[in-house]
Amino acid sequence: MLASLKEVLERQGYGVVTAASARRGLELLRERAFAVVVSDHRMPDMTGLEFLVECQRVQPLATRILITAVLSLPTLVEAINRGEIYRFLAKPWLREELITAIRNAVGRHELLGQNQRLLAESSELNARLQTANAALAAQVGQFEAQRHALDVLNLELGRRYDRSLELGSRILATYDPFLAGQTRAIAAIAKQMSTDEHFTDEERHALNTSAWLCDLGLIGVSRELLRAFRQHPERLTERELGSIHSHPIYSQTLIAHMDERSAVGETVRAHHERFDGTGYPDGLADQAIPWAARCLAVAVWFVECSLPPDQAVEAVTVQSGHALDPEAVRLLLKTTRVSPLPRSVRELMLEDLRPGMVLANGLYSPHGLLLVGEGQSLNASTIAKIRNHNLVTPISQRLLVYS
Repeated sequence: MLASLKEVLERQGYGVVTAASARRGLELLRERAFAVVVSDHRMPDMTGLEFLVECQRVQPLATRILITAVLSLPTLVEAINRGEIYRFLAKPWLREELITAIRNAVGRHELLGQNQRLLAESSELNARLQTANAALAAQVGQFEAQRHALDVLNLELGRRYDRSLELGSRILATYDPFLAGQTRAIAAIAKQMSTDEHFTDEERHALNTSAWLCDLGLIGVSRELLRAFRQHPERLTERELGSIHSHPIYSQTLIAHMDERSAVGETVRAHHERFDGTGYPDGLADQAIPWAARCLAVAVWFVECSLPPDQAVEAVTVQSGHALDPEAVRLLLKTTRVSPLPRSVRELMLEDLRPGMVLANGLYSPHGLLLVGEGQSLNASTIAKIRNHNLVTPISQRLLVYS
């Protein structure tokens, strides 16, 4: 029987090792690995079932086949259910049935081997993943600790920065209480203007900070000269005016020790430039003046004219397109609401115009030519016409639309 099985299976390309007894078979199983173990049931030292049970303990992945002529059905079912055998072959067996059974058994062994390797790889990957997760958790903990430390540091830096602004305000208050009062009013208006969407974060910071520090350079001007400039500026000599006109540069120099961001210093330096180019200290005009500085100039003009709100609005509006940027003027009126409007009317900027809006006031050129009449509904073409005209000749009027 052993010789017959060996010959049949070797012709199919399988390597076959035979053992004349169950004990010898177990010795072989302990010496090398096998894909399939085929055993007769009736053997002198132990039964085939007993042998295959031991085989399962020695080589769990080996596929076990039992050959028998006599075996009760309950015993066979129990053996299969317990996993002791893969299948059984009845004597006399058919050659084709034997070959098919062996082929399937070898395939099962390979599949079990692959599954075991995959399980081992999965276990290894899981172990690596656990290690990586632990390392990641540690890094996240470190990042959280660093973030918390940075939050604390940023909070402290913010407090110190606020104290620096407060120090500048106190210096102004000590030097000239009137000047300090104007600064607080300018800062309040600048804060309202900066809430609008027409600012980058940098421009918003520059406007709010510069509003507190723009006149810090005036501490280098004598109180007598400052008083004379407020009361009778026309009586000052050219040298005295030059000293006053240089204060934005002095302010920029002092601010550099508080805030190194260039936008802040540039805004402070340019807040007395005029939209028409006749300002100081550098004679900048139009878009060459930083946007934050143009907005600050409107706030400064509104406060320093020292008029009631309705008259201050008129004074600022008169300067729109001359000393002041019309769009910055419109922003002041839009955000501060210092000029009461009917509930059905809104103040806008050029960038806010949208198709479908209806003008609540007519728009005219500097020569009195009507551009867009009151009550006209705006479309894309009309809005483009208004904006193009503004590029050539700035529209200084307020932009009012019906809500």
